[in-house]
Amino acid sequence: MTIIALDSSSPHILDNPAWAALTGPHAHFAERKGHAVRYHPDVAPFHAVADEDDPRSWDDLAALVGPGGTASVRGVTEAPEGWEVVRTGHGVQLVDTGLRAEPDPEAVRLGPHDVPEILDLVARTQPGPYLPRTVELGTYLGIRHHGRLIALAGERLHPPGWTEISAVCTDAAHRGRGLATRLVRAVAAGIKERGERPFLHAAATNANAIRLYESIGFTLRRRTVFSLVRHTGAAAPEETA
Repeated sequence: MTIIALDSSSPHILDNPAWAALTGPHAHFAERKGHAVRYHPDVAPFHAVADEDDPRSWDDLAALVGPGGTASVRGVTEAPEGWEVVRTGHGVQLVDTGLRAEPDPEAVRLGPHDVPEILDLVARTQPGPYLPRTVELGTYLGIRHHGRLIALAGERLHPPGWTEISAVCTDAAHRGRGLATRLVRAVAAGIKERGERPFLHAAATNANAIRLYESIGFTLRRRTVFSLVRHTGAAAPEETA
């Protein structure tokens, strides 16, 4: 796989997308302590720090989660003093470089009343974390068969100028029909109408998904790691300057 670089001469907003989202368009979903931020726990499980090399960020994250608390963060493989890495997972980040975006006549907009069905489909297909209020993060579209939800895709992280496509999944009995591709294109159509650019993440081990995304116009931008870390130290100050 070819990896492209975007603005490689300086840090890019997609290098820390959760921070950019939670201090930008998704600030109303955020709980923040100085240099650390997280989504409300029933919206999304992600945390972010302004700079993982800055001790102030970790002090603020400690104040946010409390002693014994956990945080799901990007780009951390070695925890600083007062923290331990519970588990890690490797992933890839892909960006739209040639996706044909188009609405789908069968796609329906999903909302809070659809959450029980969404959670059931997610539990059966395991596309990644999805919580009761995740549907509020952006547009979620689904396809139904005889009234039953069989495929899903929607918007998650929202850094300025970009929107992540996430929760892409199809019921096992209906795979091989291109439903996921259709929904990705339909979600992307709404993103591009706003003048933004789609991106997405996938597990590095999910070769089938990566091949699919590359075949429809996404390009691998970077490899990354996601870690669950636990605060093992004493209570931290409420906030640092």
